[in-house]
Amino acid sequence: MLADRVTILRAPFVTDRYGNQTTVRDWGAAVSRPVRGVSVQPAVQSEGDGERQVLTTGWRLICRGRLDIEPGDRVIHDGDTYEVKGEAARWSLHGRPHSTVAALERVDG
Repeated sequence: MLADRVTILRAPFVTDRYGNQTTVRDWGAAVSRPVRGVSVQPAVQSEGDGERQVLTTGWRLICRGRLDIEPGDRVIHDGDTYEVKGEAARWSLHGRPHSTVAALERVDG
């Protein structure tokens, strides 16, 4: 089940001309890190706009143990790029890291 390989990209935040860190990332300066032993699976997400329900397809990355992954990181899997949405869920079992699950969303453009 955990036979996929991904690459996690983490980009630094851009600093403005006054030396303040912005919320924009510099993807040209991103650091990549290959990760083995994960599973990337489709996950249906439901969103409403007030008048109707809209279904979007997201993805879920699952791995054993604790994975260094943060909101805003990008994940490359099978040639597609996804963005980590929100904090990853991390579980422990008997005081030891058991698994990490992160919600992903496709990045286009």
